[in-house]
Amino acid sequence: MSQATPQSIYLVSLGCPKNRVDSEVVLGDAAAKGHTIVFSPEEADVIVVNTCGFIESAKEESIDTILEMAQHKSGKCQELVVTGCLSQRYPTELRQEIPEIDHVLGSGDFREVIKIIEGRSAKQKLPVLGVSETPAYLYDHNTPRIITGHQHTAYVKIAEGCDRPCAFCIIPKLRGPQRSRSIESVVSEVTSLCQRGTKEINLIAQDLTRYGVDLADKPTLAQLLRALQGIEGLAWVRLHYTYPSAFTDELIEVIADTSVVAKYIDVPLQHIDDEMLKKMRRGHSSRVTYDLIERLRSRIEGVVLRSTFIVGHPGESDEAFARLCDFVREAKLDHVGAFTYSKEEGTVSGLLPHRVDDELMQERQAELMEIQRQISLEKNQAKVGKTIEVLVEGESDESEYLMQGRWYGQAPEIDGSVYLSNCEAPIGALVNALVTDGSDYDIAASVEQA
Repeated sequence: MSQATPQSIYLVSLGCPKNRVDSEVVLGDAAAKGHTIVFSPEEADVIVVNTCGFIESAKEESIDTILEMAQHKSGKCQELVVTGCLSQRYPTELRQEIPEIDHVLGSGDFREVIKIIEGRSAKQKLPVLGVSETPAYLYDHNTPRIITGHQHTAYVKIAEGCDRPCAFCIIPKLRGPQRSRSIESVVSEVTSLCQRGTKEINLIAQDLTRYGVDLADKPTLAQLLRALQGIEGLAWVRLHYTYPSAFTDELIEVIADTSVVAKYIDVPLQHIDDEMLKKMRRGHSSRVTYDLIERLRSRIEGVVLRSTFIVGHPGESDEAFARLCDFVREAKLDHVGAFTYSKEEGTVSGLLPHRVDDELMQERQAELMEIQRQISLEKNQAKVGKTIEVLVEGESDESEYLMQGRWYGQAPEIDGSVYLSNCEAPIGALVNALVTDGSDYDIAASVEQA
């Protein structure tokens, strides 16, 4: 396309960080070709909505966003493109129900956005539907990408797709089979990001612990973490979405001994009751979970554990839920998220009997989160008087007199913040701070002066 006819692009990214990385690749493609990224839909020639279709609430948010963006077709916008998991799942239905949509792309077809942009400039007629039956794309270190938000933290997707058979999950159908990047590709991308000022790398995949199983040389997550050690400027490598039954002794040792790896592990457990784990097709028993927590805490000093649970899955009895509550009380995990079960067509769980009433699901969610709120409060208050290292993220959203950041035990956007007094450090700096107070999910601290 001629540089004389650039198009202006506005993108809305919904859902998980994996979707965010895809959106950043779309923006990188557009910028590399000389197009303009704009920050309001009113300014855009082309609007892109990268959707989520994981659970019912995410689908509703995606539909509402598409309808909102469709209103701009009466203004400057000439092309409305919908991509991502929702369009992978319902491509024909979306086009039929929302005729303002000009192009529908699947979860692995988002790089076709650039063809649409350039086709519009060249007045070419492109297909309306561009959805691969089985997503197969995976970006690498050579792929153009624009990090959205501050540069000090970034997500790096080390694998895409999933082969696990969890009964409640539609992701394998939306994202395709497991496919991993090489260690060399990941190291190259992380190095490039750190050269541009990134301090924290959040490794993501549908299941980090299966990283490399699909590659010929069978690299492991432990080997990848060792390879990341020593990259100049890298302070924290954070692990998201690990699977409880796949923690090898080697991986635990590497997390414990590799200084650049934050002692923070996100391991979605989903439930603790053995009968529920069977119904969910998780492939392990509660004993595996208890054993894992003991291994992690005994071998990784200062480890912070985050998990998520599903309440209200078909067949969840009062007794099963009570066991889950008892486990949360006993395990005292650092961070917990509880989600109500969402029935998804195309999943095994969606066909199961003994469904739990919506109101009861909400009650169970509230009860579980209240248990965790007390645990989180106790843990944060126990930090008072201790010094923690904090990554500064900017001015506080609570007070103009405070700065805001996170310690290694808080992941971006999900685990609360550290509110800093006496802080004059710039965004992206690492500072030592004395904890002065702790609330349910946040911490107050004062920066120690050198």
